[in-house]
Amino acid sequence: MVNETNIYTVITGASSGIGYETAKAFASCGKNVIIIARRKEKLAKLKKEILEKYPSVKVIVKATDLTKSKNVYQLYDELKSYQLETWVNNAGFGNYGSVAEQSLEKVESMIHLNIEALTLFSTLFVHDYKDIEGTQLINVSSCGGYTIVPTAVTYCATKFYVSTFTEGLARELNSSNAKMQAKVLAPAATKTEFGKIANDVTEYDYDKLFGTYHTSEQMADFLMQLYNSDKVVGAVNRETFEFKMFAPLFDYAGNSSHNQKL
Repeated sequence: MVNETNIYTVITGASSGIGYETAKAFASCGKNVIIIARRKEKLAKLKKEILEKYPSVKVIVKATDLTKSKNVYQLYDELKSYQLETWVNNAGFGNYGSVAEQSLEKVESMIHLNIEALTLFSTLFVHDYKDIEGTQLINVSSCGGYTIVPTAVTYCATKFYVSTFTEGLARELNSSNAKMQAKVLAPAATKTEFGKIANDVTEYDYDKLFGTYHTSEQMADFLMQLYNSDKVVGAVNRETFEFKMFAPLFDYAGNSSHNQKL
């Protein structure tokens, strides 16, 4: 029997925004958490905040740069001594600007984080835990992972990858009768550090530039609704900002007579 005191939920990108509030939301449910991000001081603040409110919860801090693939593998190896129950791939950032004018250095880091790190962590976690009851993988995409947004073409492309990869994985797990569930969360505008980083600015006024948006706390609540459901997709409507949950949205060629025959 697994000792429940050694069962953990992993959240990447936990130093701010949705990841920060998601870690607190899982802790409020009595879940031990492993919080991951680059900024160690922000993670220490989150740990202190959680333990002050939920002293019986265990909090493990892992500070690392996930844009480097070697760090992804090293970190996963470090977690092998823990029993993992849920993995939330939340780490990611955006980029506003035309394709012709975008910084290739920034785009390269964005692809490494939004796509590569997420894919590696997902694959490692599914390989080790797909047949364990109650396990979940939740990948954070964006409404820009279902709609192409002007001046954010490359960012949206990374999130289309997240959405299609996760929906496809969910179908694959279901068809193989695996016990793990894979789910994708697609936020719309959320008041986080996203705007500053995506626009390379030090100040960003969500009230002025968006008018309508969700808070990080609201998005963490939506994520928990998805976690507690049997749906695959939890998405915010970009126009109405209504949150709904769905079965997979992308077309799937599962029954096509033109699929590869093995």
